[in-house]
Parts: sequence; structure tokens; C-alpha cells
Amino acid sequence: METFAEVRKHVMDNHKLFMDEPFQLGFELEIDDSDRKQSVFLAELKSSDNRRYLRVETLICPLEDFDAEKCLRINLVLRVGYLAVGDLDSTAYVKMCANLAYSSLDADELEYVISHIAPMADRMEQALETHGDIA
Repeated sequence: METFAEVRKHVMDNHKLFMDEPFQLGFELEIDDSDRKQSVFLAELKSSDNRRYLRVETLICPLEDFDAEKCLRINLVLRVGYLAVGDLDSTAYVKMCANLAYSSLDADELEYVISHIAPMADRMEQALETHGDIA
């Protein structure tokens, strides 16, 4: 995949979108062996040297529910993705993310990343969030 249009086509062929904007997509991934779903968002990013990346991200929980040191310790052992903080409706959230270079992106790699970070984020959410499935 070399363009966001190719990413969009692949995602539309494999997932039901709830958000479809020029360089941003959103869909829910069903978590195996449960009735839970995890929202996944894809967006195109450009680096300062104009290299293009696809960011895959999913929310875990509000930052206030998560220890920042724990985030860094978890990042150390993650093999796919990383934890980050971003705002949603003026609330800071811990997110699981991955940045994929278009130069090496194909459908298998994209689905591999999605199938790893969404369930992992859901497991973290279940362990940390007492108010049910928020993402």
C-alpha cells in the first residue's frame, strides 16, 4: 500500500467504518471470544522530511486511571505498538498506537498490527477501567 486511498479500500473491504474522513478512518474490531469491541482509528502522518506513515491507534482509558511510570515500563516490553497520551473531548487518554511506514506497508502487516494492538488495548482497558467498555 502506497497511499491512504489504498489503505481506505483495504479497510472498507475488511471492516465496517464508522468514521471516514479524507485522511482518517475509524472502525470497531470485535474482540475474539467476547462480546466486546475496540474502536480503531487510522490516520496518515507526515514527518518533517515528508515521509508518510500510517498511525493505528485505539483508546485504553483516561490518563487519570493509569500510572505514567507503568506506561513507560509497559512500552519497554511491547513488541508491537506503544502507549501514548492524547486528548479526547478535553480529557487525556492513554492510547495504544503504532506508526507504519508506507514504504513497507502491505495488507498483511496492517492486519497484523490491528489484530495485536486492539485486543491488547482491550485487555488493559478491562484491567483498568471499572466503568465498562469505553473504547
